[in-house]
Amino acid sequence: MEFRAFERFARGVFEEIPEVFREGVDGLVVRRDAVSHPDLPGVYTLGECLTEEHLSDYGSADTTRSVIALYWGSFRQLALKNEDFDWEEEIWETLTHELRHHLESLAGDDALEGVDYAADQTFKRFEGEAFDPWYYQHGDEVEPGLYRVEKAWYLEQSWDESTFLKAERILFDWLGRRYAVPRPEELGDVHFVLVGGLEENESDGFLELVLVRRRGWWEHAKRFLGLSDLVVIESDATAEPSDGEG
Repeated sequence: MEFRAFERFARGVFEEIPEVFREGVDGLVVRRDAVSHPDLPGVYTLGECLTEEHLSDYGSADTTRSVIALYWGSFRQLALKNEDFDWEEEIWETLTHELRHHLESLAGDDALEGVDYAADQTFKRFEGEAFDPWYYQHGDEVEPGLYRVEKAWYLEQSWDESTFLKAERILFDWLGRRYAVPRPEELGDVHFVLVGGLEENESDGFLELVLVRRRGWWEHAKRFLGLSDLVVIESDATAEPSDGEG
């Protein structure tokens, strides 16, 4: 996708989001830059939520202002490496992800930041307590869709219900190889699949696929605001090397 088409589509998506959920966002900046990770070659930042806090006794759209930035060059670099790269889907996912960061800043909850929060939620999850199903996103984002919390790795995939039900297997790339696991019976809203059979990973924690049901912005916002419940599912599967289709 050329830069002008990229910018036009991104601004269209941004304008479709209801204003109430863009409160405190001063705009969208679309740049040509390819922003590479300072320590990890080949890893690029697709977007950022650039937030500035103003002194106040409370958090609000008047004290928390953000600008969403998208980097066309980073998208282009990833597209060059992946012939199946879906520009429109990645633009939508990146925009909503960065806007969620703004909503979290607006909530004024410092616990939403950092690996400590993710580690605490991991403990709650494995102790059988209520937990934030998006906790892994507060860990280290190694590349788009891949997160690390201490020795746990989370590989996120976005699915719509109909495509999920048609698939026989879930394909994913890990450490330079393609693998497949059987498709779980249910997608849910957030489905954690603990992956076995990855010998390369045994000495360094574990990998979970996180299958996320694709949803519209309004539904996403309702869940963030606690107006509806998430269906969270946990399962496990054994991966096998694969070069085929899902």
